[in-house]
Amino acid sequence: MHLPDIDLTDLHGAHLRLHDFAGKVLLIVNVASRCGFTPQYAGLETLYRRYASRGVVVLGFPCNQFGGQEPGSEDEIDRFCRTTYDVTFPMFAKLDVKGRGIHPLYRHLTNAAPGIFGTKRIKWNFTKFLVDRHGTVCGRYAPSVRPEALDRDIEAALGR
Repeated sequence: MHLPDIDLTDLHGAHLRLHDFAGKVLLIVNVASRCGFTPQYAGLETLYRRYASRGVVVLGFPCNQFGGQEPGSEDEIDRFCRTTYDVTFPMFAKLDVKGRGIHPLYRHLTNAAPGIFGTKRIKWNFTKFLVDRHGTVCGRYAPSVRPEALDRDIEAALGR
């Protein structure tokens, strides 16, 4: 399977396509700056720095659909992530991960990897999806799953 050719916009307004990350292992996360799980930014950055040289990329997608926990502008989000957690992994413009305005990326991810009991809907911030080098969604993780717990699955995805 290949990554679908989905349009993305980063926090600085640059236009990319998901396909630009073909051949990489991706950890895709919907993030928020004012969430109880926000400290996971530190763990995500640690994973990114540990595995980037081996072809792993963490992609952060801010979302304000859960309790209004990401109310800031793209500039505010960028500043918060850099100054509070020293985030260097790619961060993107805010998008919807559920509902009528669901972004095509999240439509693809939730269809490819339904949650518990087959539910497709994202239930909260910091839901994580692992995508292998071939574009196959090989894992979906609840917000409560800490980034540090993903080492084994990332290693397996790198070996595929």
